[in-house]
Amino acid sequence: MAKLLVINSSPKREQSITRNLTNAFTEKWQSDNPEGEVIYRDVGINPPPHLTEETIGAFYTPADQRSEAQNAAVKVSDELIAELRAADAIVIGSPMHNFSITSGLKTWIDQVARVGETFAYTENGPQGLLKDRPVYVLSASGGDYREHTPIAFLNHQNTYLKVALNFIGLQDIRQVEAAGVAKGEEAVNEAHAALNELISA
Repeated sequence: MAKLLVINSSPKREQSITRNLTNAFTEKWQSDNPEGEVIYRDVGINPPPHLTEETIGAFYTPADQRSEAQNAAVKVSDELIAELRAADAIVIGSPMHNFSITSGLKTWIDQVARVGETFAYTENGPQGLLKDRPVYVLSASGGDYREHTPIAFLNHQNTYLKVALNFIGLQDIRQVEAAGVAKGEEAVNEAHAALNELISA
């Protein structure tokens, strides 16, 4: 049975452009996969905890040597990584906050980028351990920070997400941007049209 992991990272419950985009994607995916399962993870409303000294220590402690407190510290990370491993496709709703991703999405990345689980150090440097599969990144920004614009250098959202996802083995990144939404609905409509074209291909 096909599984889709939907990650929303907007703190907004209503009037969220990225939530509208992920909803549209999910509806189309369910239509194409009527027997499929959708796993929802909302890191905008319920962000994972920040890493602590205890959590980091637990990450680097072999599982059979962890204390009860350390097992509790890695529980969320274990759950998030299990969701990633189970998914055949992933869709991430990512609004730009201060030129990068939201704080909730950053804590999610901190919890899933984990040595020995999603990446390993090798003779040739770090190597991602997750099986590659499509990751649809549906983003929104008030200004237009796309590559052809003079302020593209301020866009740390796209570059950071690509590097972080590639690092754990997810190479097939497919992007749809609602860029310059502060100017009106045109950017949103263009993003929905681009999304429809992408998922209909």
